[in-house]
Amino acid sequence: MKFSEQVKPISYLKAHAPEVIRQLGDDRKPVVITLHGEAKAVLQDVTQYEETQETLALLKVLALTNKQVEDGKVRPAREAFARLRARLSKPEA
Repeated sequence: MKFSEQVKPISYLKAHAPEVIRQLGDDRKPVVITLHGEAKAVLQDVTQYEETQETLALLKVLALTNKQVEDGKVRPAREAFARLRARLSKPEA
């Protein structure tokens, strides 16, 4: 994707907002909005935004997991599954 084709001044957004919003939904490419020639904001389709947020959440979980492994906070799989089985076999209060 070429961001240079997706850069629009804020005046363009003001004059063509419905068209820009429709285009976001159609091609799912973000639009960079400039103010006085400087990039200031990014408009993104809401579905694409949600997917991005989910991806970031998964990456955070992965980073946390890697940190725990580096810190030695791991258990052998056999032990972890045994603990899960014991927890699941207990009746809930």
